[in-house]
Amino acid sequence: MAQVTVKQTGSPIRRTKDQRATLAGLGLNKMGRVSTLEDTPSVRGMIAKVAHLVEIVE
Repeated sequence: MAQVTVKQTGSPIRRTKDQRATLAGLGLNKMGRVSTLEDTPSVRGMIAKVAHLVEIVE
């Protein structure tokens, strides 16, 4: 399967609980962290939910 790499660019401070949990589900918890995941619809949905806090790395 295809892989997608995401990098955390925003802080989870002062974000809602569900956004912090979504970041944790993506394997991110500190700014600058990078995580490589399977490119599935559920992962894409999680990325969309916190799109203002992450970026997709090519």
